[in-house]
Formats: sequence, C-alpha cells, structure tokens
Amino acid sequence: MRTILDDQLCETLCEAALEKSIEIDLDISFAICDGKGFLLLFRRYGEAPIFSTMLVPDKAYTAAIMSMSTEQLAKLTCDGGPLMGIQNKNPKITLVSGGFPLIVNGKCIGGIGIGGGHNDEDSVIGEYVLSIFNELTD
Repeated sequence: MRTILDDQLCETLCEAALEKSIEIDLDISFAICDGKGFLLLFRRYGEAPIFSTMLVPDKAYTAAIMSMSTEQLAKLTCDGGPLMGIQNKNPKITLVSGGFPLIVNGKCIGGIGIGGGHNDEDSVIGEYVLSIFNELTD
C-alpha cells in the first residue's frame, strides 16, 4: 500500500487530472500538496484562467491542512458555523470549491486543487483524480 506522495504518484494524479480535463474540454490548473500543505506539484494546462494559477495551490493547501474538501469547509464557515472566520486567520485558506483531501487509512496525507471551470467541472475532475488515488493506495 502506498502512503507517500512520491514524484511518481504525483505525476500519475496530474496525468489523471489532465486526462479528465481533456475529456470535458476544459483547460485547468492543478496542484498537489503534502499533508503539511507544502506544494509538491503544480501545472497549468492550455489557456487555464490566470487566476486559477494563484487559487489552485491554495485549494490543495486548504484541503490538506483541514483534511476536508474546500466545499465542505465553506459550509462550516457560514455565519454562525463552527469554523466561521477561520479563513481570516490564514490568508492561504480558501473556501472556493475544487480542493480535495487525499486520505489513506483515515489519515490525510495531502490535498489536490483543481481550477479552471465552474464548481461542477472542477468537482468532476477532482472526483476522478480521487478515484485513481484510491485505486493506487488501496
């Protein structure tokens, strides 16, 4: 069982993101962070929006350090939510969907970030990458 985000696994996940983005005809940016939020890999493909190059590493970071998707975190930070205002304590925390944690045996070992499309498009790519990750780490 793999539990480390080595270069080979990171490249495989990146290739999966690219494959799915081509399938849905979307230029994306893609990032992977380790479990502490340190950037391991970043790619911008085609004409992915420039803003995605700034946002995607933060999506991966947020998913890694919070051990949850950025979409889940956003729901917890709403007015009156248990994590309301957390993003004000760390400027790298983003509440924009497209960040997903990489979980092995219940432990978050990293995060991925996808950006370039609408929430649904980024999520389709993210879910596909997670399925590949889960196959490789089982």
